[in-house]
Amino acid sequence: MEIKCLITGKVQGVGYRNYVEIAVAELGLFGYVKNNPDGSVLILAQGEPDNLRLLVEYLHEGSLLSKVEGVSVEWGTAKETYNEFLLL
Repeated sequence: MEIKCLITGKVQGVGYRNYVEIAVAELGLFGYVKNNPDGSVLILAQGEPDNLRLLVEYLHEGSLLSKVEGVSVEWGTAKETYNEFLLL
């Protein structure tokens, strides 16, 4: 299973990608997280559905300095399989 999440708010320059990296490591997920030019953060995560649901909860909380305003989640089937988690 795979999710693509777009996170909006104050999520760049506040440790949000590192926060996501720690969460996915705990949940055993793979994929990537990257900053978008518009200030949002894009996350693609693959793994067990229950762990992906837990990740979505983490994404709403955010890092200590972040201010998450929105989390859009798109569920799907993986077209490309990742075997690690990358900070792009």
